[in-house]
Amino acid sequence: MNILFVCTGNTCRSPMAEAIMKARTNHHVRSAGISAVDGIPTSEGTVKALKSIDLDFEGQSSQRINDQLVDWADLILTMTRQHKQVVATQYSRAFEKLFTLKEYVSEDADEKWQDLKQAYLNLEEKRMLVHEEHGHQQTEQQLRAFLREEQDEIERIEKELPNYDIADPLGMDQQAYQKTLTEINDALETLIKKLSE
Repeated sequence: MNILFVCTGNTCRSPMAEAIMKARTNHHVRSAGISAVDGIPTSEGTVKALKSIDLDFEGQSSQRINDQLVDWADLILTMTRQHKQVVATQYSRAFEKLFTLKEYVSEDADEKWQDLKQAYLNLEEKRMLVHEEHGHQQTEQQLRAFLREEQDEIERIEKELPNYDIADPLGMDQQAYQKTLTEINDALETLIKKLSE
């Protein structure tokens, strides 16, 4: 299976997940960031945190999520709901394989998640319909007005969902990196079990 982990800059959280999965499974694993600048080294805090569990991940560098990575992946796991929203908006074809990491491994992922997925699909369908009917002549403000009902529905559902976000340790002390590593590691243990069933 091809697994893509996604965070913001691809220097902390997603490289942690990539390193752990590469070390513990035979799955093909990559990572990327929604706002990454290509070629930035993995953060020092991440490298140190990974060394604390005997993983060497130096020499890796960041990359921005792109069409090729989205198409390559069988499963895309983001670190936060916001990352998931950005990927869903930019790559609507990825809906069926796109989850937050904690959502994917959670036992509580019930019909609320299906409702949210459907709400995103409804938003995309209406966005395409608006473009077909009006071309690119409407302003961003007009487009938002057309899509307000669907966006309100997404916001309503999201408020009812549990928080499955993994906080970004960037710029914090080493303890924050260790905490993030533990959180990711725990989720990945469950993921590895789930994928082997």
